[in-house]
Amino acid sequence: MLRRRLLLALALVLAFSALIGARPGAVRAADKVLVFGAYATPLEEPWPNVIHQALLAAEKKGEITYEHTDNIGYSGDMEKVLRDVAEKKHPKLIIGDGFGNEEAIRAVAADYPDIAFAFGSELGPSDPNLSVFDNWIHEPAYLCGLIAGSITKSNVVGVVAAMPIPEVNRLVNAFRQGALEANPKVTVRVTYINSFFDPATAKDAALAQIDAGADVLYAERFGVIEAAAEKKVWVFGNMSDQNSLAPDWVITGPVWNMEPTVEYLLKQIAAGSYTAQDLKDFSSMAKGGSSLAPFHGVDQKLPKDVIDKVLKRQDELLKGKFRVEINEKAPSDSVVATPAATPGK
Repeated sequence: MLRRRLLLALALVLAFSALIGARPGAVRAADKVLVFGAYATPLEEPWPNVIHQALLAAEKKGEITYEHTDNIGYSGDMEKVLRDVAEKKHPKLIIGDGFGNEEAIRAVAADYPDIAFAFGSELGPSDPNLSVFDNWIHEPAYLCGLIAGSITKSNVVGVVAAMPIPEVNRLVNAFRQGALEANPKVTVRVTYINSFFDPATAKDAALAQIDAGADVLYAERFGVIEAAAEKKVWVFGNMSDQNSLAPDWVITGPVWNMEPTVEYLLKQIAAGSYTAQDLKDFSSMAKGGSSLAPFHGVDQKLPKDVIDKVLKRQDELLKGKFRVEINEKAPSDSVVATPAATPGK
């Protein structure tokens, strides 16, 4: 009789545990969730590649199954891709870059409330399931500006950036703030290429800045580092460690690390507690979401007092003792580049 009662009690406990584990959104520790990455630009472009690398890291740790598609573009294909993925693959999370496809992403997210969506966006989150994030890497961009203003010999430094939108202007102005703080006499030339990914135009814009006297460049977009290496001028990368593109000329650069954001999202999904949020804080230096890229020994070629000044300011940022101004307006003296000629046209 006692044994029968014990077995009955055990069965009730197991049944209750199964019910708890089956609640909507909950994922058992042993399960791997499917995460799908949807990227408007090619993964060669650093912005989506940062997200991609964070998801590859999560997959390598055995936390997720990861699938993706890139170079979707801005001509209406994003909505079709997202709906197809939601219907056929049923992922727990769809993540990607939303700029230029905001309406499509929000429409699909609203139609699939049981799927978590998290997209780079200049807008806010949307209940119940669309979270937003951005590359809040203005702090390391400011530190790069400190270096640029300190080492320029011509008192002219250049920035080649995507387009005059808030998330890009933040970085441009932070870099400018650092450069002017280090050297009030410096001129910061800013050129927008009006594209998220146009290496040829970015390179041409960089060459034009060098011809106009710039001896230090900030490569907010892909293509600038090639120009800097050809002309043998110092350059800062962006988003990821880009030293390998020109080891003799890339000093460092703002690095965006999406792993803290991804880990937070996965924990929420596993707990069945996912909610729509603005995830920008996870990109701060203090949270480990941004940093300066390694110097790879290039710092040994720069004045020690410059590096010491930067490291001191970096420490103040990490401890919350200093804040970089957030300015999302385009500099009044910025210009827009003419698109590079397309072969055959």
